[in-house]
Amino acid sequence: MDLTHRPRRLRQDRVRGLVSETSLEPSDLIAPVFVDATTDERVPIESMPGHERVPIEEIVARVEEVLETGVEAVMLFGIPESKDPEGSRAWAGDGVIQEALRRITSETDAYVITDVCLCEYTDHGHCGPLEEELRAEGSVVEADGPACEPTLTVDNDATLEALERIVTSHARAGADMVAPSGMMDGMVGVVRSALDEAGFERVPIMSYAAKYESAFYGPFRDAADGAPSFGNRRHYQMDPANSREAMREVRLDAEQGADVMMVKPALPYLDIVSAIRREFDHPVAAYNVSGEYAMLQAAAEKGWLDLEDAALESLLSIKRAGADLILTYFAEDVAERLPGGR
Repeated sequence: MDLTHRPRRLRQDRVRGLVSETSLEPSDLIAPVFVDATTDERVPIESMPGHERVPIEEIVARVEEVLETGVEAVMLFGIPESKDPEGSRAWAGDGVIQEALRRITSETDAYVITDVCLCEYTDHGHCGPLEEELRAEGSVVEADGPACEPTLTVDNDATLEALERIVTSHARAGADMVAPSGMMDGMVGVVRSALDEAGFERVPIMSYAAKYESAFYGPFRDAADGAPSFGNRRHYQMDPANSREAMREVRLDAEQGADVMMVKPALPYLDIVSAIRREFDHPVAAYNVSGEYAMLQAAAEKGWLDLEDAALESLLSIKRAGADLILTYFAEDVAERLPGGR
């Protein structure tokens, strides 16, 4: 038996770390934070154990909790005090995100990214104002009734106009980076133009470039009160069956000026993360979404796996696939276990 090649030599404890191919650091992680204008106390999110909606008055304390673990960046998601068909509270100067930004940036050193979408702000829960269109039966938001009757879909170009107002309001309030997430055609281009024209040419864009219509978003919709009141988002989020389309979406966003490309969700789409890393020079982000978080929590509650080890292994797999940045609900817990964590 020829045992010249013994890979196990490099798996011994004292050398294992020296030859480790992938490293994970707190600075690789972004912590999602939910700020809620409708409450004056922290509200636990039942489907996401360990996470809460936080009132504006406590947002600084919440962000400081994140920073204490060694994580340096947060992404803000807002629950407004009221909603309407247009989602107008999303760009209000006294809106929930705008007020949270002013407090965080004046009192902490956190790097603050804002999710830029309308689903939390519209009373129908879709990612922009609606319009009627003629579509074939079965391929629409609301597929009841005969084929080719008028039905509702998100008005792409009206949504772009809203995104312009939202990003400039976020930048004025102190956002370090903006992250448009609605998967509207042309969104990165209008966001870049709006920021530049308003004097915020130094504010980068993290685009949700490949955002899939996924079954893994359920707990988030509880957390952010952003579930659609009818239908689904199949007509603007990507088909989980498609990978070539993801490359097209990322290429378009790169041409329009995106600085960071995000894939969402992460674990079911590691092939997409890896393909983008090979094809593009841009930093790649991946969103380890609420359903990925919740299923590990649920399995751990059953005693079926070790939560800390499973969480760390999940994030390592995302990093190994090619992600430079990972947006994850495990950010704080994992960061405390990493070198450089606190």
